Amino acid sequence: MLQNMRKFAKSWVANIFLGILTLSFVSWGVGDILQGRVNTAVATVGDSSIEQTEFQRDYSNALRRLGDERGKAISTDEARKENLGGQLLEESINRTVLDNVVRKLNLTTSDAMVTATIQSVPAFAGPTGIFDRGTFEQRISRLNYSERGFIELIRADTTRNQLVAAVESGFEIPPGYARALFAYFMEMRAAEYIVVDARALGPIPPPPDSVLEAYVKAHTGRFSTPEYRDVTYAWIAPEDVMAGITVTDEQIKQAYESHLDQFVTPAKRELQQIIFPNEAAAKAAYAKIKAGQTFEQAAVALGEKPSDINLGELVAEDIEPAIGAVQAKAVFELPLGGMTQPLKTTSGGWAIIRISKVTPGTSKSLEQAKEEISKAIAQELAQAKLVDIANAYTDASSGGLNLADAAKKVGMHTAHITAIDAAGLAPDGSKTVAPDDPDFRKLVFGAEVGEEGDPQPLKGGTYVISVNGLVPPKLKPLDQVRAAALAAWTAEQRSILLRKKAQELAETANRDKSLDLVARTVGAKVQASPALSRRTSDAIFSPALLSALFNAMPGQAVFGPKGTSGEFIVARITGIVHPPISPNDPGYRQGLRYISANVASGITESFTAAQRAGQGVTTDSKLLNNVMGTESQ
Repeated sequence: MLQNMRKFAKSWVANIFLGILTLSFVSWGVGDILQGRVNTAVATVGDSSIEQTEFQRDYSNALRRLGDERGKAISTDEARKENLGGQLLEESINRTVLDNVVRKLNLTTSDAMVTATIQSVPAFAGPTGIFDRGTFEQRISRLNYSERGFIELIRADTTRNQLVAAVESGFEIPPGYARALFAYFMEMRAAEYIVVDARALGPIPPPPDSVLEAYVKAHTGRFSTPEYRDVTYAWIAPEDVMAGITVTDEQIKQAYESHLDQFVTPAKRELQQIIFPNEAAAKAAYAKIKAGQTFEQAAVALGEKPSDINLGELVAEDIEPAIGAVQAKAVFELPLGGMTQPLKTTSGGWAIIRISKVTPGTSKSLEQAKEEISKAIAQELAQAKLVDIANAYTDASSGGLNLADAAKKVGMHTAHITAIDAAGLAPDGSKTVAPDDPDFRKLVFGAEVGEEGDPQPLKGGTYVISVNGLVPPKLKPLDQVRAAALAAWTAEQRSILLRKKAQELAETANRDKSLDLVARTVGAKVQASPALSRRTSDAIFSPALLSALFNAMPGQAVFGPKGTSGEFIVARITGIVHPPISPNDPGYRQGLRYISANVASGITESFTAAQRAGQGVTTDSKLLNNVMGTESQ
């Protein structure tokens, strides 16, 4: 099945930059160059081809990015099991299909738009927060792109999105379909229920040792010693380079001006709004409010809930599209509790707006923000220095120096830990000298023994990990874990028996059409639930229980877990309500847009599938296997 269209139509370059700071230079397919395969296509789509070198670059970046997300290097076997290459190939083919349509329709994107898009990428910002050409060149170089190649990539992404927008723009699902969906999602239910706990069971006798031993062996992760690793690491922190950093007044000024919205906050108002079908209805309601009727009462008289008239906290620009700039300005000049006369909206209706809360705007001058900005710039410059040091370390390591010598050469610290577990503890349970950072431990336990990792940015600085050896987990003897094993086994048996008991009670309640008798048999009290929705989340009604309740018929009894307590609930449906839906409800409109967008993406998927079938696709499995490091079958 095709990937969601928004996934492969949207630029995947942005996803690469989520992990950009952790990428280092990689070497690309030297063997392929020597074999003359540089211009060989791994796939052909219509008259276009996906070159092996391009796919190799994309695959290597995707492999590294996935490793960065998980805190460990991803092996070829792991990537193959997760079908990383296959997914990437599908995305590449689908992009190429749309690119072929774009060319056929003569769509294009201007240089100005491409430039603006590139300059808006946060990863290309320098220490002052604005686009920096040096940073741009450094970033794309690490991803093995030339400047021309990257510009054309962005142009293709942007132009492709024009096509997708044309296919999806303006689509809205039919009103009847929308109402049916909202009736389903907004449905409310009530139930009576009893709690089935340990009192419903007799004592659970302890099992023989043979059963406990089998239980321990079946749960080795719970009853084994942890894996310990011997690790050497190098690091450098921002504090180590701060002394050599100077922030100028010009840098502070540029940063202030480019982030002015962080220092100047516009005034906000909490608004209430009633929508009327015509001017006469609006004027009549306005007169009643002036005569003493409350705003909420006027809304109720029109069939609206008081909660439905709240628009939330907004700035003037937020309501300009609905009532125009002039009227929006007038609304925001009203005092607390002030109310507008009937206003004509841009959609043709009429509205009355009331101010329910006033939040004044705030402003911080350059002088007031100077210290804050200076610290932020210094931190950014320090991070840039750490990147330079990491690159220098990589050069030194590639030149043959070991971790300790390479670290010393570039000014990094080193440390050695003989044994550390995944929680950061030594075998005696004490804390090690390692950073108390889960990301650091992920690096340690994601690394291969004997392999030196690349410099990685963490919260406390930049780190390089080298695992020297490990002690694997070892199952503890029964005598050491008897108490814990017995408690765990007993809890598991209790849960099994309680589930069986709850199922039997639910069946009895359905025959009796009542919970009263089954409640007496287990000494439980029949209780009434609050109003339940499909999104209810509390300590009693677990997702599994809610699912059973919302799939049940009126009057039917069902059972399910009580939260995460290990106990069970037997519940019987006592009421079902479908709240009325107002087309003007902001929640309804937002949900309608969300659902419509998802349906529209399905239309684009179908369009792409049809184009793909018409253009024709062929792949070279041998070259694909070569890129992904697998053997031809």
